[in-house]
Amino acid sequence: MSHNEALFVRCEPDSGSRFHTDALAESFPGAREIQLPAGERLPDLSTVSRVVISGSTAGVYETGDYPWIARGRELVHRLVEDGVPTLGVCFGHQLVNDALGGRVDHEGMRAGLVETLLTEDPLFDGVSPVVPVLHGDVVHEAGDGMRPIAGVADYEYPLFATRHEAAPVWTVQFHPELDRRHRDRLQSAFDWQDNGYDFVDVTGERLFENFRRLSADS
Repeated sequence: MSHNEALFVRCEPDSGSRFHTDALAESFPGAREIQLPAGERLPDLSTVSRVVISGSTAGVYETGDYPWIARGRELVHRLVEDGVPTLGVCFGHQLVNDALGGRVDHEGMRAGLVETLLTEDPLFDGVSPVVPVLHGDVVHEAGDGMRPIAGVADYEYPLFATRHEAAPVWTVQFHPELDRRHRDRLQSAFDWQDNGYDFVDVTGERLFENFRRLSADS
C-alpha cells in the first residue's frame, strides 16, 4: 500500500443487505477494502491515510453471533491511539463509541429523511441538515473522548454524531451515501418515510469531501 491509501472497512454480514456498503465504497474509489465478517486481517495502519467504517445489520452487542465485532473494537482502539483519520457511518458510529466504553441499545427501526441539528464542526461545512437514516440501534452513552456534534430534531437522539476530542475521528448515525437512486429499494424493504423532505436536499457527498480534506490536513 502507498502511504496515501484509504482503507474501507465493510461490516455487513448479510449478502442481501450490502447495497449501503456498496454505495459507501463508491464514494471512496480506489480504497483498499477489508471485510471484517469474512475474517480478513487488519492491515498495518502506518501506511493508511484515512479509514471509513461502514454500516451493518449486526448490533455491536451481538458478539456471540458475530465474533468479528471484537476485532472491530480492536481496530477502533488502534485508530484512536495512532491518530488515523476515521469516519464511522451508522454501525461504524456505534462501534467507535462502544469500543471506547459507550453504550448502544436497540430501540427499533427508523427509516426515512430527517432534519439534523448540526454544530459548526468542519465535517459539516456546507452539508444540508436533511439526511437519510436507516437504523435500529442508538448510542445512549458516548465513548471516552467522544463528544456530540449533531442531534436530530425529529426524535430525541443527542448523540446523533460524535467527534473525538483529541484524535481525528468522526462518527455519524445517518447514511450520507444513500441518495435518490436507493429510494425505491428503501421504500420496498423498509417503512421508509420522506417526512416532508426530498433527496434533492441531501448533500452526503459534501460530507465525504470534507472528510477527505480533513484527513489530508491531519
